[in-house]
Amino acid sequence: MKTIAVFASHGGSNLQAVIDAVSENRLAARIGVVISNNSTAEALERARRAGITACHISLKSSGSEEEMARKMLEALAASKADFILLLGYMRMLPLPVLTHYRNRIFNIHPALLPRYGGKGMYGIHVHEAVIAAGEKMSGVTIHRVDESYDRGEIVAQTQVPVLPDDTPEKLAARVLAREHTFLIETVQRILSGQIAIGV
Repeated sequence: MKTIAVFASHGGSNLQAVIDAVSENRLAARIGVVISNNSTAEALERARRAGITACHISLKSSGSEEEMARKMLEALAASKADFILLLGYMRMLPLPVLTHYRNRIFNIHPALLPRYGGKGMYGIHVHEAVIAAGEKMSGVTIHRVDESYDRGEIVAQTQVPVLPDDTPEKLAARVLAREHTFLIETVQRILSGQIAIGV
């Protein structure tokens, strides 16, 4: 059985979708650790409620990028993580983590990359940009993580329509609902080997 590590910065609703899928045997995996750079993240509480190791590891609490990377690698090794999901994690992973888990880190993004990605393109900013551009379709992208924001290999995408009366908030809610289901579908493909890890 594969072990998943999750990084999340805030609410952790996608994390909850994975927790639920594991507990309901829709995913043949375990979540080994949840790591957040935010000590008050609801994601950490969700992990604790589910009996999952929850770690607050940030640059501020660690004192240096090197120490932060060391703590992350230590927590990941202790969890025996096979791959990592970034589910609303709002900062770049340190290079030692990216290197050690090369091609085993996946991020979920609330738009159809390569458009509407990159630094500053997160949360409501993404949906504002999609609507401002007059797009008829948005969606969800899951991609491998490398040294650039939202530039790694796309492994899965799904479309979500942009409706004529959409506000950024309405579109965000519709995309997030699809994220929850699409994430589980994609993790199932990772677990089955349809999407390779560590290659």
